[in-house]
Parts: sequence; C-alpha cells; structure tokens
Amino acid sequence: MAKDTKRFWEVKTLEELTAQEWELLCDGCGCCCLHKLEDVQSGRVYYTSVACRLLDSYTCRCTCYEKRLFIIPDCLVLDPDSVREYSWLPKTCAYRRLAERKELKWWHPLLSGSTETVHEVGISVRNKIISERYVNLNHLKAYVIGADI
Repeated sequence: MAKDTKRFWEVKTLEELTAQEWELLCDGCGCCCLHKLEDVQSGRVYYTSVACRLLDSYTCRCTCYEKRLFIIPDCLVLDPDSVREYSWLPKTCAYRRLAERKELKWWHPLLSGSTETVHEVGISVRNKIISERYVNLNHLKAYVIGADI
C-alpha cells in the first residue's frame, strides 16, 4: 500500500465504520474479556488474570462471539459511545487509540498483516490467563495483575 493511501481507520470516525471495519479494528489481545476490579474510592480499575469462560486462551478470541450476549448477558458490547466511556480499555486498544485520535501501533494486524504480532510483542493475554470456570469469583483479588495495562 502506498504511503499516501489513507486507510479506513484514518479517514472515518468510529461512528462511520461499517460493522466489518469495526470488527477488523479489534487487535485480538483479549484484555477486554478479563475480569476487572474497581477501587470504589479511587475509581482505579485493576485487571485480573481471570478471563470470561468463553475466551480461548490461545487465540484470545471469543469461542462463541455471535451468541455471547445470550450466554453471558452482562457481556459488555463495545461501540463508539462505550469505547469513549470505558476508561479501563487498555492504552494499546485500537478502539481507545482511535477515540483518542492516536495512531494504531505497528503490531496491530491491520498494519502488520498478521494476527500473530499482537501475541509476539506480548500485548495479548495468550497463555497468561485462567478461565473463570476454575476460579472462585469471590476471590478475584488474588488474581490481580495490575492496573492501566
């Protein structure tokens, strides 16, 4: 692609994206599928290594994406409004970056041409998580891995 050729995410707002373009923006890191804890006093959000039971720990993709809202009714859907509202989205998240008028990172599949680069640079949760199936969700504090990832 020539350097002066604009790509869809560079010329459209989040609201103007087609459904297919929206889905292509997901880098496949899996971070949004992790359980998070919020400190009610500070408002700070902490990620845990506990993932939704539908998340594949290797591909970092939902195993039942089309039916996820029926299976997990409180699954959060990302759209242009929620992306701007969810301050807990990782700083590397393409949706967040575009909402903040920042460029995609070089390892994003749309730029690298490979879905593997997000894993190769260690951005994804590949093989770093445990399914909620194996965890007592009342003890999530024991699985905190950090804030502001």
